[in-house]
Amino acid sequence: MSLRRRSVLLSGMLALTLTACSDDGDGASPSASGTPSTTSSSVADSGTDVVAEDLDVPWDISFLPDDSGLVTLRDRGEIVRIEDGETSTVGTVDGVAADGEGGLLGLAVSPDFEQDRTIFVYTTTDDDNRVLRMTLEEDGLADQEPVLTGIPSGGVHNGGRIAFGPDDHLYVATGDAGDGSASQDPHDLGGKILRITPDGDPAPDNPDEDSPVWSSGHRNVQGLAWREDGTMWASEFGQNTWDELNRITEGSDYGWPEVEGEGGGEEFVDPVATWTTADASPSGIAVDADGDVVMAALRGESLWRVPITGEGEDAGAGTPVRLLEGEHGRLRDVELGPDGRLWVLTSNTFRGEPRDGDDKVLRVSP
Repeated sequence: MSLRRRSVLLSGMLALTLTACSDDGDGASPSASGTPSTTSSSVADSGTDVVAEDLDVPWDISFLPDDSGLVTLRDRGEIVRIEDGETSTVGTVDGVAADGEGGLLGLAVSPDFEQDRTIFVYTTTDDDNRVLRMTLEEDGLADQEPVLTGIPSGGVHNGGRIAFGPDDHLYVATGDAGDGSASQDPHDLGGKILRITPDGDPAPDNPDEDSPVWSSGHRNVQGLAWREDGTMWASEFGQNTWDELNRITEGSDYGWPEVEGEGGGEEFVDPVATWTTADASPSGIAVDADGDVVMAALRGESLWRVPITGEGEDAGAGTPVRLLEGEHGRLRDVELGPDGRLWVLTSNTFRGEPRDGDDKVLRVSP
């Protein structure tokens, strides 16, 4: 066992005796060195306004072609629509079982929405986590049907972010549901990033043509985004020491539970940036208009803007810059809006300290 690997393991065991892990952004974190975090530049809140408020545990925001936003409410199992400053209920998703970190999580709008009126959601049921496809009608949600089932669920580590990539295939971020061994099991959908067709089949050119698995060795991925050059990025909750930003490549293994953060063997891919769990506990990510990755942090109560250097296989990360530190509490998701501004979901009605109007959708100037 390498010295670095032994150090990571000992740090993790020590932290376990002191605190819970960073599930969904709560547990303390031992001090450690690594990618600059608290020593990075910090930018005060400026140019931020409230778009919607009084939302009950909002989890994901996606935009329709008419520029209105759809937001999932995790515990209620509802989708709401934000349009012209007004918030209205679209409908309720069938079979949602909200428990712990599970419930109605990710949402993705079909690339062909103007023709098919189709949206997809990732939700927890009594049996599993699954992806549903449905039609958005004028009077609500119709034709709800599962296209991918059997993703392990639990009180923690449900993953849940879904997004269409530049190839028009649907990418699905899953968690290990508290069982780290699932992340290294090629036959288990937990602890993976999956790539499927809109019908739920393994997408063409997957590493295994009969499997939806795109990458493995993940603990709890809750952020997916792409740059214009097609480079894929994902954020990942660590356990007690390191949260991660990873550059995702086909068939790669990101090391969990064998390693947390950097320092794995040659068979594992190191993250491009790491943070202590106190500074991040990352959820949704977006690529901004400058091509930088912006990451919403729960326990870190910040947006982290990560400058991206290089392209494709040579892409790396510069020094992260901390935005909105402590200004709005826990931040769950961030999305680049059609207006060129960052739309951000707060997450203070769950494991936080709610403020007047929480939870909110914020709009932040670049």
